[in-house]
Amino acid sequence: MISVTILTKNSEKYLNQVLSALSLFDEVLIFDNGSTDGTLAIAAQFANVVIHQGIFQGFGPTHNLASSLAKYDWILSIDSDEIVTPELAAEIKQTVLSTACAYSFPRHNYFNGKFIKWCGWYPDRQVRLYNRTTTAFSEAQVHEAVETAHLTKKQLNFPLKHYSYESITDFLTKMQSYSELFALQNQGKKSSSISKAILHGFFAFFKSYLLKRGFMGGYEGFIISTYNANTAFYKYLKLREVNKEMCNNNLHTS
Repeated sequence: MISVTILTKNSEKYLNQVLSALSLFDEVLIFDNGSTDGTLAIAAQFANVVIHQGIFQGFGPTHNLASSLAKYDWILSIDSDEIVTPELAAEIKQTVLSTACAYSFPRHNYFNGKFIKWCGWYPDRQVRLYNRTTTAFSEAQVHEAVETAHLTKKQLNFPLKHYSYESITDFLTKMQSYSELFALQNQGKKSSSISKAILHGFFAFFKSYLLKRGFMGGYEGFIISTYNANTAFYKYLKLREVNKEMCNNNLHTS
């Protein structure tokens, strides 16, 4: 048996589609971090959904908290803007699962109504099906991942659909969130400077637009590559800021 876990906060936009696609699973556990929209009302309409509420502790720790609350040891972790295709749901249910393995599947990312095959967004294979008795998510605040070094990784064939970005506002919101979490995660552990921020931003654009062929994606490829550059730039700028604050606090307390 498999429990599906989903972290939510003001996730009403796609939640009905997300939950409707999970009808084959006996338990879908929603861990909500303070929604003020219709998220909880939508979730309550589904008989197989269990709702828990709590504080967001960073992506990795909160995923693991949600996993610990689930009924079953096998966990399928998805985001509140990811839709399991009927083919993937059937494939998961038909697979004979082994605790020595973790299972991945491709993720199809959409922006501006288009399936994006550039900028490193494809095939974007994600390890999201695992047994909590043998592994868990890393404790990273952002860019968390299921730890698989001691496991065999098995690949499933059918995709998950991801609708993370629909507008420029979505990019700006994610950039603010991810850069803030990156800075907190690396405070006092990594050094940073204005020049390092500029270099990381420049390389992120070069990698996304040229090496990852973002130029083939037209408008969408350029916007995504620019977003990657700005996110990298502000991650290190914010890291510089929080490191400076920590240094000043240490001086005042010494």
